[in-house]
Amino acid sequence: MTDAAFHILGADRPGRWLVTCDHASNRVPAWVGGGSLGIAPEDMARHIAYDVGAAGVTRHLAERLDAPAILTDFSRLVIDPNRGEDDPTLLMRLYDGTIIPANRHADAAEQERRMAALYRPYHAAYARLAARRPDTVICAVHSFTTCLRGRAPRPWPVGILYSHRDTRLALPLIAALAAEGLNVGDNEPYSGHLDGDAIDRHALAPGRPNVLIELRNDLIAHEDGQIAWADRLAPVLQSVLAESGL
Repeated sequence: MTDAAFHILGADRPGRWLVTCDHASNRVPAWVGGGSLGIAPEDMARHIAYDVGAAGVTRHLAERLDAPAILTDFSRLVIDPNRGEDDPTLLMRLYDGTIIPANRHADAAEQERRMAALYRPYHAAYARLAARRPDTVICAVHSFTTCLRGRAPRPWPVGILYSHRDTRLALPLIAALAAEGLNVGDNEPYSGHLDGDAIDRHALAPGRPNVLIELRNDLIAHEDGQIAWADRLAPVLQSVLAESGL
C-alpha cells in the first residue's frame, strides 16, 4: 500500500522493548498537494520534515534489542503524530523559518482527513504493539538539528528526554551514558513532557517504563553512524533496564 501510515519491523521478536520512530519519513502522500507541501526539496530534506537518521537507528537498535519497531511513513509536516489531537502544532504552518504553503490555509476538515488516514492508524498500531505483552518498555528514537536558525549551536551528541511523571529509566540512562564520557542533554534540547504526545499516550498513561532518545542528526545522517549509535545504545539500554528491576 503506497499510502501506508506506518511500517512494523520484527513484529514477532520477543524482546520487552518496543522501539518507535514518530518522525521516520519525509514522504508526502499523493493525496496531499499532489505529493508536495509546496516547499523546496532542500527544506523537505531538513529536520522540519522528519527526524534525519532516526529511522535507520530505530531499525538497527530494534534488531540488537530483539524487539519490534514501528515507524511512521509520512512527514511530520503533513500531520505530526507526536502531538496530541488538540495540540495547535499538530499541523504546522511555519517551522524554523519556513512557511508550509500546503498547510497555510488548511482547515479543520483537511486536518481531520489527514488524522483519519495517517495519525490515528499509526497510533492504533502503536497501541496494539505496546499491548503485545504486559511488561512492554518503550524506547522512542528522535533526532535534532545541530542548530535552529538564529539560535546557538547545540553541544550535545545525545539527549535523553523524560517527563517528571516517570524518570525510572531516563535518569539512570543519562548517568550511564555520561559515565562513558558523553555530553548528555538532560531534557535537552527539548522538554520531555508534552501532554498528549506519543510517550504521554502510550507510556505514561498506561504506566509503561520509557525513554526518549534524541540524537544529533549530523552524527546519524549516514548508515555507519546509525549502526554505531545502535551498537552503543543497545547494551546500555539493556543494562539500565536490568538494573532498574522494572
